[in-house]
Amino acid sequence: MILRILKANQSGNYILFPIIGLLFWGESLLHPQLYPFFLGENKNLLYLPIDNFLKNSAFTQSVTALILVIILAFMVQQINSRYAFIRIRTLLPAPLFVILLGGITEMHTLHPVYFAVIFLLLAISRLFSIYDKTKPYPAIFDSGFLLGIGTLFYLNLFILIPAFLAGVAFLTRDNRWREFIVMIIGFLLPIFFAFTYAILTEQFMELLKTFEQNLITDNNHFKSNVPLHIFLGFLILLTTLGSIKIIQQYDTKKVSSRKYFTIFFLIFIFLVFSFILIPATSQEILIIILIPVSYLISNFLAFMKGRFWGELILIMLFGIVIYMQIVAN
Repeated sequence: MILRILKANQSGNYILFPIIGLLFWGESLLHPQLYPFFLGENKNLLYLPIDNFLKNSAFTQSVTALILVIILAFMVQQINSRYAFIRIRTLLPAPLFVILLGGITEMHTLHPVYFAVIFLLLAISRLFSIYDKTKPYPAIFDSGFLLGIGTLFYLNLFILIPAFLAGVAFLTRDNRWREFIVMIIGFLLPIFFAFTYAILTEQFMELLKTFEQNLITDNNHFKSNVPLHIFLGFLILLTTLGSIKIIQQYDTKKVSSRKYFTIFFLIFIFLVFSFILIPATSQEILIIILIPVSYLISNFLAFMKGRFWGELILIMLFGIVIYMQIVAN
């Protein structure tokens, strides 16, 4: 019943994920808290004005985060609707993204990563648009440029540039060195503008210090967080099952779908590398990881033959997310 409702391709379902978001954000709206930033985490160039404007209101930050999550869910759904890499028409990725994010209760307040993910999704959409095209330089430049803007909100997004370069190689009809140079120029241009602005306003050293803090600061929100470990364990199980399903379907999927899922896999891998290699990376990276994971699990549930097992998985997921709400109090 739950799975059938969530995956139905009906316009009325667009109201579901805002409702789900409100339900899972309820405690954070009633008892809002500010995010415990480490020194410099909220000082990235494009996020700093937002932080200065909202830093004194925990409630406003929680509401803003919820609004951004709903926007992200719409964007997640629109990418799948446009490029159809899940072969059946379904609205499952959007509510699933919100449900999964509901389990990460410490992220139910404002963080730079939410703004970064908006630009990441725009960059992914532009990257996917180059499939089987010759010399799609404007779209490649746009994709790199959008990723660069996202990096100025959340610095560690830069770890995804190799995945995007690989995406250019996979998707374009002819691979030339120009495509890769265009992507790199697009990515570096916002950063060049940022350094130019910092020099003109005599904030160059402060910007370098912020970049350093966002790379080397030891930041671990996972230690002794047993409930989060349980949630992540279940998420890893679902991701593994989804990966097995993709492998089973690989030969039957369209060439474009194979390539899109390969790019999502690379994005996932480089995000894991970020968590392992960059000390400042912590639970906020999960928000980005949920993008490929949501598509992967949605594909798994959409093609599951036994309705009972699909319903059971969703009931268990809802149960664990509700448990996360309870233990967060």
